[in-house]
Amino acid sequence: MDLQDQLKNLFPDHKESEDNEAKKVEKSKIWIQDDPIICKYEKRKGKPITILEGYTGATSDFKLLAKELKTKLSVGGSFKNDAIIIQGDFRDQIMAILQEKGFHVKRVGG
Repeated sequence: MDLQDQLKNLFPDHKESEDNEAKKVEKSKIWIQDDPIICKYEKRKGKPITILEGYTGATSDFKLLAKELKTKLSVGGSFKNDAIIIQGDFRDQIMAILQEKGFHVKRVGG
């Protein structure tokens, strides 16, 4: 039994505020494009990186997607020049996450 269930047992009449529900819905509103996102693998200074390019939506949506990928994979990365750079070779995991969200992903190189 986690903390959330314990609180529900202590306060059965309490309803969650609409702000929390709105935030949950707001996070998942990323524009899905028709064109595929390109997932590339490179080595820079001898270290592997995964690069995602080709997103035509808003830059803020792409930054949110970058943050979500970095937290799910527990790795470092950055957003530069309309591309997400993830440290390490995580092409398979990234492609699975993006396809689960509804994106079309094209694997390029290696």
